[in-house]
Order: sequence, then C-alpha cells, then structure tokens
Amino acid sequence: MSKELVNAMKVLEAEKGIKPEIIKEALESALILAYKKNYDQAQNVEVVFNEETGDIKVFSVKEVVDINYDSTLEISLEEALKINRAYEIGDKIKFEVTPKDFGRIATQTAKHVVMQRIREAERDIIYDEFIVHQDEILTGTIERSDARNIYVNLGKVEAIMPASEQIPTEQFQMDERVKVYVVKVDKTSKGPQIVVSRSHADFLKRLFEQEVPEIYQGVVEIISIAREAGDRSKVAVYSRDSNIDPVGTCVGPRGSRVQSIVNELNGENMDIIQWDEDPAIFIKNAMNPAEVLKVVFDEENHSCVVVVPDYQLSLAIGKKGQNARLAARLTGYKIDIKSETSFAEYLLEQENKTVENELSPKDQSLNETPDPEDQSLQQDLTEASNAEGEDSTYKEEDVVDQIEE
Repeated sequence: MSKELVNAMKVLEAEKGIKPEIIKEALESALILAYKKNYDQAQNVEVVFNEETGDIKVFSVKEVVDINYDSTLEISLEEALKINRAYEIGDKIKFEVTPKDFGRIATQTAKHVVMQRIREAERDIIYDEFIVHQDEILTGTIERSDARNIYVNLGKVEAIMPASEQIPTEQFQMDERVKVYVVKVDKTSKGPQIVVSRSHADFLKRLFEQEVPEIYQGVVEIISIAREAGDRSKVAVYSRDSNIDPVGTCVGPRGSRVQSIVNELNGENMDIIQWDEDPAIFIKNAMNPAEVLKVVFDEENHSCVVVVPDYQLSLAIGKKGQNARLAARLTGYKIDIKSETSFAEYLLEQENKTVENELSPKDQSLNETPDPEDQSLQQDLTEASNAEGEDSTYKEEDVVDQIEE
C-alpha cells in the first residue's frame, strides 16, 4: 500500500496539480483516526508518513512531568532521564507504537477520508483558478439547458447562467462557443459554483475594453452604462486627453469597433454619448437622438424637466418609454419630458397659481369689517362722482390726494 500510495501521489501532482504535502497531511490525519478507532486508544498519537519510502509509523506522545499520574499521556522525569539525561520537565517524548497489522487496517479505514481530502483539494484548485477571473470575460461552450438555466462548460468546471443573466432574444445550440461575463465565484460543499452572464452591464463594458485599446489603457473612460439587454444600451464615455474624441474612438473607423460589439450581442442597438461634468449638457447628450431645448432642475428631488420640440416628443420618450428610461438610468436623474407647448402651458399654469396666491390675502380682506376711515373715503368718492356740474376727474384726483396724504 505504501509504495502504491507514493506512486499515486506523484500521479495526482502531475495530472491534477495536487501537491504531495496536501495528500500527506490528509493521510496522517486519517491514520490517527483509524488508529484510535481500531485500537481503542485515546492518548496523544502522531502518525508520520515518509513521502520517499512510503513507510508509516505511529508514535505515542508523552509529556515529561515530575510525578506521573496518567501513563498514557505522561512520563515521570525519573523515567525520562533513563532514556536521555537531557530531558527536562515539559519536554515531549515520542514512543513508536505501530501495530504489526496497521497497514491493512489503515488502508481500509483511511481510504474514504483521503479521497475526500483529495476532492476538496481539487475543488480548491478550481476555485483558486477561477476566482481571479471574476468580473472578466471567459469563453466557453454551451453544454446543456433547462427551464431556468443555461450551463456553460468553462473547461474544468460547469458554470451556470440563470434566466436573469440571459439575453431574452438569444438562442444557443449545444456545443456552441460563447463569451460570458463571470459575475461571481462561490465556494460550496459540492465545489466552486460559477455564475456567468451576458445581460450584465459590465459584460458590455468588458467588450468595449477588448475592442477599444484606448479604454483598456485608461485614456478613454466609460463613466456609466444603462442597458436593456438584447434591445438597446446607452454608454457614456469621457476622454482624459482633450485631443481624443471619446465617442469617435469607441465607434471606430466606419463604425468597425462598435459593430463588432453589436454583432457579439446579436444586433443590440448601441448609443454612445459623451459624458460632461455639467449635468444639463450630460442629460442633453443622454437624450440622443432627440434634440433638447432646455433642462430645468429640481435639485431637492434630484429630478429635472427636459423640454423638447413638439414634433420630437415621441422620439425623446422612445418606444414604450425606453429612451427616457435609459437616459434616466445613465444620468442618475429622474427625468420628466415635456414638449415645448406643454412646457409653456405648464409655466403659465404655475404663474397663474403664483398670482392667485398673491391675491388671496386681499380677497380675504373683502369679507372683513371695513375700516371707518376707509368708509369715509369711499363716501367722499361717491359724493364727488355724483356732484352736478362739477368735474368728476378733478374730484377723484382730489380724493386720491387725500388718500395719499
């Protein structure tokens, strides 16, 4: 068994990358359990496995004490000094207690534990290999699918693409090669679980990094992405170099760069817009392809009203509100879109409300008891207007003078 195990360890290291140290540690732990179980021994024991020869030895470990109360765990200083004059209280002494038939028993008892450790080691290797690829794009093949998930073979492991991470319009054939974005890598009792996506916004970001060297190098930066996978996306980009047009760089010569991404996503429409630190300009750009006349902000609610020409209202809103929805996600603002006429009516309505609010205190004063002095002035006005042969204008002005005085 020992020589076979040594050879098996070499094969495991060569084929699966499992280091001999991992097998040795697992084997020694398993053999300790096997010894205690089969020989009904509970004392401190150590099992030493020689990686070169395959020999296995069992040692009972005892502590040197002044007075020995438990011979299975302790040895008196007097007895220890008979073995070696250098021993002191507190030292540990090993005594070999390897049974003659331990090889056979150990093989039967430890096999399951060793295999379990080997499986765990394999899982750890796979986890370590794929955790470094989290948030990156990998290429795999479609292996199978069910009502909820698509399973992608990434080589050493099968990844899961849940329905929420799929592009609704895509259909795949078995063994078809496909690019996927690694969303997360988790450790589970059954091994590493890898979740991949094609609908994630960062999948689109990584595709741009692959196609546009300026983005990968950091000269052009993707500020934000709003995506409805399989239908349409808006990507806001910014250039750190004033001499480089970020939008043109992403589009590429004759649209070659963005077209490669569109092809990978099976025709998903792509709006690339320029980010600006001025929110008004950024929102105007985000509303592309609609023309924006004015942006009115309500900073308290982090919202705004976007005014567009009457004939472009439906274009600004988009099919089923898609353009407005994506622009809002891209900019982070709540966006209310109004036509030019509708906005003018809105302003007039607000102005009328303001006037009504200003007049309301005066209207309320009509219901109050008139001031005696005001009644006297009103009476003078009435008398002046009724006087025969006299100039009413003059009299009114005269009364007005009195009011001013």
